[in-house]
Amino acid sequence: MKKDLESLFKEIAEKILQKHEGTHMGKMMSAEGIQWNKKNFACYYQEAMIFKLGKDFNPESYGLTDWHFLSPFKTKPPMKAWFVIGPKDKDQWWVLTELALQKMKA
Repeated sequence: MKKDLESLFKEIAEKILQKHEGTHMGKMMSAEGIQWNKKNFACYYQEAMIFKLGKDFNPESYGLTDWHFLSPFKTKPPMKAWFVIGPKDKDQWWVLTELALQKMKA
């Protein structure tokens, strides 16, 4: 399953890079990510995708059940603009990638 999820991320990344000018691959911490104007808006890490969707994003409105806020630091609170979306909601990864890019551009 891990290979399938990684392949799905790469497929999404390729489509985004082809469809949207100014997007490119980059690193977010140690994860492979997608950037616009050198700023990360999505990445793949440990069988999940991470998206910068903003503090006003409501995961329930997209029917998401497999999510949590990004919390990369042990001594700091979660980053409430960043959402980790697990494999149970992988069908939404494409839509969320597009949404994260649109929010980044705004």
